[in-house]
Amino acid sequence: MTEAGSQDEPVPDQNAEGRDPVRRIPDIISLVKDSYSELRPAERRVADVVLDDVKYAVDASNAALAQRAGVSEPTVTRFCRAIGCEGVRDFKLKLAQSLVVGALYLAKSPSVSNDNGMPFWNAVFGEARRALQEAERQLDPGELQKAAELIAKARQVTVFGLGGSSSALAQETQYRLFRYGITVSAQCDPYLMRMTASTLKPGDLVIAISATGRTREVIEAVGLAKHYRANAIAVTAPDTELARACDVRLTVAVPEYPDTLKPTASRFAFLAAIDLLAVASAYKLDGSARETVRRIKYNAQIHRTGKEMEPLGD
Repeated sequence: MTEAGSQDEPVPDQNAEGRDPVRRIPDIISLVKDSYSELRPAERRVADVVLDDVKYAVDASNAALAQRAGVSEPTVTRFCRAIGCEGVRDFKLKLAQSLVVGALYLAKSPSVSNDNGMPFWNAVFGEARRALQEAERQLDPGELQKAAELIAKARQVTVFGLGGSSSALAQETQYRLFRYGITVSAQCDPYLMRMTASTLKPGDLVIAISATGRTREVIEAVGLAKHYRANAIAVTAPDTELARACDVRLTVAVPEYPDTLKPTASRFAFLAAIDLLAVASAYKLDGSARETVRRIKYNAQIHRTGKEMEPLGD
């Protein structure tokens, strides 16, 4: 599901040895937008041309850019300097870098094409269905059974997830497992992940969640847990470093729909994996899990009125 995730790999200011800070690529498109109100009218026309078609602005000559904006070539140069560039060449280099990083996010919204006037309606529901179908097709039942056995016999379970999507999925895993009487906690802070991993012992278990499987902090925390002989389950993309670092791998790949305003659909696939993992663990625990769920339901219903088949504790 958007590593969140992933979306979920922050770039450090320094490398591990504390050498010079990493040189960041300036977000020149944001600079153009933020500086727009401060530009002269002629410079704004250049900005309009750039923002309307960034790829054209990268490829066009200075003269062509000036002609399309209806200004002189020196005005194009003044525009470039007004937003903090050394000149046209420097501006185009930075613009090209921004285009490489975020071309998809510059696309205009699709036109309305369905009866309810919402072009995103079919995309949201259709991608959710497709993500669940991919999860059903790709998840390995054998690996799921292995994961359930590790959870059922674990002394304690800790769940690692970092970023917008994976941290929410980590907490969701905690909510799914504790109701079966499993001692479980979720950690979504990289320092707490390392600290928690350092406390683990044989018989303990880590469930590591990452949409990309490349989140360095999660991989390192799993490595620490493995060093102290804890077991590890990955809920992630296939053929990734995180998957290789874990004992059991629940992996699924869901290509994203090219609408940047729509939430990532892969989280539905990962939620399905988490639900399967929780239910399979409950079946392994059987009687003790049923008794814990019964207690929760009993105390939830005497706290407030409700129907027997309503969501548990919700």
